[in-house]
Amino acid sequence: MRLITETNIPGAKLLKRGKVRDIYEVDGNLIIVATDRISAFDVVLPNPIPYKGYVLTQISIFWFNFLKGIIKNHLISADISEFPDVFKRNYEQVIHRSMLVKKAKPLPVECIVRGYISGSAWKEYKASRSVCGIKLPDGLNESDKLDEPIFTPSTKAETGHDENISFEKVVDLIGQELAEKIRDISLEIYTKAEKYARERGIIIADTKFEFGIDENGELILIDEVLTPDSSRFWPLSEYKPGKPQPSFDKQYVRDYLESLNWDKTPPAPELPEEVIKKTSEKYLEAYKFLTGEDLLKKLNL
Repeated sequence: MRLITETNIPGAKLLKRGKVRDIYEVDGNLIIVATDRISAFDVVLPNPIPYKGYVLTQISIFWFNFLKGIIKNHLISADISEFPDVFKRNYEQVIHRSMLVKKAKPLPVECIVRGYISGSAWKEYKASRSVCGIKLPDGLNESDKLDEPIFTPSTKAETGHDENISFEKVVDLIGQELAEKIRDISLEIYTKAEKYARERGIIIADTKFEFGIDENGELILIDEVLTPDSSRFWPLSEYKPGKPQPSFDKQYVRDYLESLNWDKTPPAPELPEEVIKKTSEKYLEAYKFLTGEDLLKKLNL
């Protein structure tokens, strides 16, 4: 296994290096490479997580195929043999962790759906009994299941933290028709995925989606989808409302960092070997629960 913290593909046009992904432009499309970097509180941590890039890419591919009856997505191929030669020559850097995708104009909104009250939504509820302008019943406890999933969008900040916004603000940003469309599709995707995951032992407490407009003017699902980086995954067998839940996502890393005297600004502290190993195991476990497959065996790793 090779840990990839940063790709270097000579001859390829690097468009952007995000917190986790390196994005290349090729022939009017993009190649997205999920590295093993991990971020928390919008800071990239110094230690990579083994197999993380594989998990993010392979789970996204699984969900893109599962959800294509609801909305088209940007995935063209994850088969390296269909990538330009410059990527084939750098096979070890891109294998199992890359997607060739359509270029699209991203909408300036993070589409967050919550089926349970946790994280920033729990903090907001305690202060105002509402989340993103949506009034919620009195008497909810941390991690309670909501009567219906709610759409709680946020801004997409290039720097700093995203900010929760109301649906009315989304309308101001992109117009009534498109705002209603992404809200309704986000809720439909979440409902279908949550039912599927629950039957396999995982609660999807909340998640975020990103949408873009492709060259034909069509709305498509982009970026990653329903991964341990973009979602809060809880083991159904251990679910007990009234407190924070154990998770299959990077909440484990966040919890460790919260126990330190760190001000959440760079540079981030080193992660202990035990935290790195446990986080890697949680990502792989999430993949196995959702797909029924052992990823390392599937990829012959």
